[in-house]
Amino acid sequence: MNSVIEVSSEHKAHWVTISSDEYESMKSTIEVLSDSELIEQIKESREDYKAGNYKKLRALIKE
Repeated sequence: MNSVIEVSSEHKAHWVTISSDEYESMKSTIEVLSDSELIEQIKESREDYKAGNYKKLRALIKE
């Protein structure tokens, strides 16, 4: 269930309430996006996949 509650105070501050699962997911995403080395590896993996440089799981299991 993804419900968001937004509350404003007289000081124009805003709070957003989300589930702890959603919060943990957001933290993980920020952690990944903050890791430039990991982002580069993801880009390279995507390029390899697009170029057909990969093995299917069945082939890996047979090895």
